Amino acid sequence: MEIRKRFAKELLDHLPAVDSRLVEELLEKERQGFRKKWIVLDDDPTGVQTVHGISVYTDWSIESIEQGFREEQSMFFILTNSRAMIASETEAVHRKIAANVSAVAKKLNQPFVIVSRSDSTLRGHYPLETETLKKTIEAHSDQVLDGEVIIPFFQEGGRFTIDNIHYVQYGEYLVPAGETEFAQDRTFGYTKSHLGEWVEEKTGGKYKAPDATCISLESIRALDLDAITDQLLQVSGFNKIVVNAVDDVDVKIFAIALIRAIRSGKNFAFRSAASFAKVIGGIRDRALLTRGELISEESGHGGLILVGSHVRKTTEQLEQLKKCPEIEFIQLDCHLVTDPAAFKAEVERVIAATEALLAEGRTVTVYTRRERLDLGAGRQEEELQLSVNISEAVTSIVQRLRVRPNYIVAKGGITSSDIGTKGLRVKRATVAGQIKPGIPVWITGAESKFPGIPYVIFPGNVGQAATLKETVELLEGKEQLE
Repeated sequence: MEIRKRFAKELLDHLPAVDSRLVEELLEKERQGFRKKWIVLDDDPTGVQTVHGISVYTDWSIESIEQGFREEQSMFFILTNSRAMIASETEAVHRKIAANVSAVAKKLNQPFVIVSRSDSTLRGHYPLETETLKKTIEAHSDQVLDGEVIIPFFQEGGRFTIDNIHYVQYGEYLVPAGETEFAQDRTFGYTKSHLGEWVEEKTGGKYKAPDATCISLESIRALDLDAITDQLLQVSGFNKIVVNAVDDVDVKIFAIALIRAIRSGKNFAFRSAASFAKVIGGIRDRALLTRGELISEESGHGGLILVGSHVRKTTEQLEQLKKCPEIEFIQLDCHLVTDPAAFKAEVERVIAATEALLAEGRTVTVYTRRERLDLGAGRQEEELQLSVNISEAVTSIVQRLRVRPNYIVAKGGITSSDIGTKGLRVKRATVAGQIKPGIPVWITGAESKFPGIPYVIFPGNVGQAATLKETVELLEGKEQLE
């Protein structure tokens, strides 16, 4: 069945209202005495785009995991950056994380739930990651995972699930995810927009669409908590639970029933976008960050913006940013990556120019060539490896900086992860909040290359055309840079 784009108002405006204050009260009551620690595995750094006051660890050692368990907060993140890995690498990483988490939980006698946070446009190593977590957790504990919750809703990014169909918002339209550029991803592509059918497609028919348990917006908005809880209690055999949602309140209503089901002895895996983490972690909304909250002292140096993402939205945002005459722009010709000597010389040129401009107090944008490298059919893994080489080159700009920038903005998931972990050498960061909706800011730890620097993690597929420009204007302390 062909699914066409729809007017957003047509799909969203007819939904019945719900008493949000009552929902908050019910959820808060349900949370009381719920002891399980929520551990969010983030396949790129953008999963913290809805939270604040939460720790992000960039390794999964026993020591880091135990530190996360001992924190007062009910949730912590582990950045895996697995979307930049090949399948065998992410399988090994998830096996190791699940084993270490199980060991720490047993040592501290602390129950836990792992959430696999991935892309709200359905890209990533699915079902490999959650299946690996399931097998490893069950092998190292007496837990049996009864089902898997699929909840890619992300309001700030315009990702909505309605009648089990996942949509991406483009202006006034909602477009089925399977008909967007994201579904054409050469590594993580798909064709289905109905989430039950998407699961069937991604699992090669192992889990059939008709067998999925669907939590409808009708039952959610009717606050039919008993019925939703009963649906969850009936799930077995690691079958899938598709959650429809168009607002955070829908996730909160589902979370009430979910906690009730977990209290009744059910265990679940989760494949989610960022909104679920905020709700289940009990993280309150806060105002967007101001420049004064992020930059406490002026360094006299320029800011550094690094643009690696190739999605159309990023290119549009870069074009808007180029309208700022006070910013210097340097293109890195990433297509030279197939010629190691030429690529090395290109990287040296970019680093030297960036260093000199920052020292002069100029803000610099380094961006990769906009055309995606295409090696042809059947060479996806080779392309993925070359993309890693390109990301390492961008990361080396930060690694080799001797001048501390006033701030750093990284555009794109792989880019921002590598810059955070390898360029800035962050082991643990605190999420300060969001500078724009869906755009998180880390404050780097004392161990990092530049301690306490505001590091803006700007997802490739979030924001409007002017959002990157507006973010930089805010950081520069100028309403307009024209």
